[in-house]
This record gives sequence, C-alpha cells and structure tokens, in this order.
Amino acid sequence: MTAPRREGADEVRRGRPWALPLEDRLLLVAAYWRTNLTLRQLAPLFGVSKSAADRVITRLGPMLALQPRQRFRKDAVLIVDGTLVPTRAHAVAEQSKSYRYSTNHQVVIDADTRLVVVVGRPLPGNRNDCKAWTESGAKEAVGNTMKIADGGYPGTGLVMPHRRRKGEELPDWKIAHNRSHKQVRARVEHVFARMKCWKILRDCRLKGDGVHHAMRGIAHLHNLNLVGWTACSHDRRPHPDHAEDHLRDSPYELVRDSG
Repeated sequence: MTAPRREGADEVRRGRPWALPLEDRLLLVAAYWRTNLTLRQLAPLFGVSKSAADRVITRLGPMLALQPRQRFRKDAVLIVDGTLVPTRAHAVAEQSKSYRYSTNHQVVIDADTRLVVVVGRPLPGNRNDCKAWTESGAKEAVGNTMKIADGGYPGTGLVMPHRRRKGEELPDWKIAHNRSHKQVRARVEHVFARMKCWKILRDCRLKGDGVHHAMRGIAHLHNLNLVGWTACSHDRRPHPDHAEDHLRDSPYELVRDSG
C-alpha cells in the first residue's frame, strides 16, 4: 500500500472518481496477475466494467513494479539467469527454442537472501542470454558486484562452472567448485518456480510494456512475501532493501574464493 500511495495512486484527481478503493484496486491487479483471467471474467468479481478493470491494471501495474537496488554489500554474491515468458504481443516477442512467441527476462537475485534485486527489460525470446544480459540493462544495474551464472554466459565475466575439455578430466578442486556452484545457483531456479505460480507469466496477453510491469511487480510481491514470512519469527517486518540482515544464509565461500 505504501509504494502505490507514494506514487500518487490514491490522490484526488479531476474527473470521475474510481469505483473501487485503493485496496480493492490493488487486489484486482494481484488477482489478474495470479489467475490470468480475462477482463471479461475478472471485472464482474469486483463489480466494475471490463474497461474500468483495464484502466486499473494499466495505472497500478507500473506502481507495483520492483525498483532496482542501488547498493550492495561488499561481500554480496548475486545470481544471474534468464527465463522465457510466453507473450502474445508479437511486437515485443519472438519465437524461441520452444517454438512459442516469448520474451527473455534477465533476473538477478541475492544469493544470501534469495530476494530479487534487478529485473532487466524484456527482449525477444530468440535472443541468447549473453546479449540479453547486456542489452536488458541488468548488467549496468548491478555494477561490479560479484555475479555467478550457468554455462550460458561465456565471455561476460560472470563466474560460471568449469568445463571439461575433450580428452581431459577435471581436477578434484574444480569438481568441488562445480558442485558448490550448482547448489547455490539452484536458488534462482527456485525463485523462478515461485514467481511462475503467477499465471500471467505462463501466457501473457498484455501489450507493450505490460509484460515488463507484470514481471517486476511479481518480483516485488515475491520479495514482500519472502521478507514477511521470514520476519514473523523476529516480530517485525523489515524493508526488502535491508532484508539481508534478517535472511543471511551460509556464505558461498568456494565461488567467492575462486572469483
């Protein structure tokens, strides 16, 4: 509620007032992202017209979007990965390896807290992760903070698993490094699994920047849910930007030492 109000979602404006209070409008947006119902199905549930529901989603969606984190801890380790979101708007999507029109989203999470810190701009689904990492703006957003990724980012400077050359065997220390790398990098896959419980990310019908706003908004809600669930045992609810003090996990020493 605080962020949309700060953006002016509840301010009095000229013209016809909103039929729903701000709380119900936010619930409408969340219900749309969660269920991916058509507006014809969703609007009667809130007692508004299809056009009014569309205006609510168009106005409040960007206000719920996750803002990139500006600062990171000196010892922070970030995990980078890309995911494809099936998107019907062919103006922003292209056929990917699954033969569906989709968009490529580069997502960066904190390895310790599992919070999403950056969501890059969507690119056509046929763009490989190396180019998408640079062109989406995610690379600039995280600066020189240590980052790890899977083997799909060669030449980007990210920490990747060691590859075995033909006719050679990896030494034990590289095998141990790859094992640790795999265990920690799996956290971003778990984040994707939770985010894609929101059905809008399984078949997005939004046009223009709609898929970008939905991805960032769901990332924001994921962070709020994760921080709130963890803070229950502390009897307080920290802000997501400072949640690392409450969600510290085992350090990723093998990858950090090898970087």
